[in-house]
Amino acid sequence: MPRHTFGSDNHAPVHPDVLAALTAVNDGHSFPYGADEVTAAAVDVVRRHLGADAEVAFVFNGTGANLVGLGLALKPWQHVVCATSAHIAVDECGAPERLLGVKLVEIDTPDGKLTPELVEASITGVGDEHRTQPGALSITQSTELGTLYTPDEIRALADVAHARGMILHLDGARLANAAAALGVPLAVTTSDCGVDVLSLGGTKNGLMGAEAVVVLRPDRLGEGLAFARKQLGQLGSKGRYLGAQFLALLEGDLWLRNAAHANAMARRLADAVRGLPDVEITRPVQANAVFALLPPDVVQPLLERFGFYVWDERTGEVRWMCSWDTTEEDVEELVGAVRSAVAVEV
Repeated sequence: MPRHTFGSDNHAPVHPDVLAALTAVNDGHSFPYGADEVTAAAVDVVRRHLGADAEVAFVFNGTGANLVGLGLALKPWQHVVCATSAHIAVDECGAPERLLGVKLVEIDTPDGKLTPELVEASITGVGDEHRTQPGALSITQSTELGTLYTPDEIRALADVAHARGMILHLDGARLANAAAALGVPLAVTTSDCGVDVLSLGGTKNGLMGAEAVVVLRPDRLGEGLAFARKQLGQLGSKGRYLGAQFLALLEGDLWLRNAAHANAMARRLADAVRGLPDVEITRPVQANAVFALLPPDVVQPLLERFGFYVWDERTGEVRWMCSWDTTEEDVEELVGAVRSAVAVEV
């Protein structure tokens, strides 16, 4: 494994402040399953960011958060509308279909973003007992293609979903990066624009393996969050260790500093390789991801050295992901290697 990789922000280590927070709570006994003071304080800080009425459940990973959140809203004969590139459609090994027993209706979109028009066009057969019925609209912020929804765009999608009797679910694995790039608080791109339930990411922003399900509209989703978390295997007995991580992330501005830094490194990387021979930046660089096309012969040597992903095997498009610990020197090393590789290719 290279010293620093650009494959995913999941590759990054745990932030030292988070490790310190874990050490601080690692003393003596504490009530289990989230019935402790640390978890209570962490719930309070999430509510300060996202809304006083929010219901909060800490879980272990993003797939679990998505399953718990979506499961609260859906009946077995309903489906989830999502982008073809969505994490729930591509990277969760069929978990929504198997564990929730619901169908995904995937919509092709060139930039990873759904629009009201695309969603409306997908809603057919309403009331037909032979067809699954729309139950949830799921979007990702920032998207799997590194693009951002504006708050107005999310509000428009929420309006469509609610008018059709659906809930709006937001996969916020990289919500901090989106909020940092937009220059807004976390609530502005979630609770303030009609999101019903949120998967709040932490692992990609410096935590050890902690995410949260945040029900932003308890009146719409009703009760059951605690039971859904348990049934889907996401209830941790030593809950204080999950809560402590979110306290470290959200009590101050660590979430923002980490995300803003990762975004800045992505912009630096994109600016440095843009214009190199046979290098094409293929998507807008709006958060902490850079997508590019390279000469085919140089991809494998670079991949072995820097540990990134070939995003699209058909086109050869690669993805470089920056994280909270990516340094300017890390970026310059990758840029220098790309520059040398394409110079040799030319």
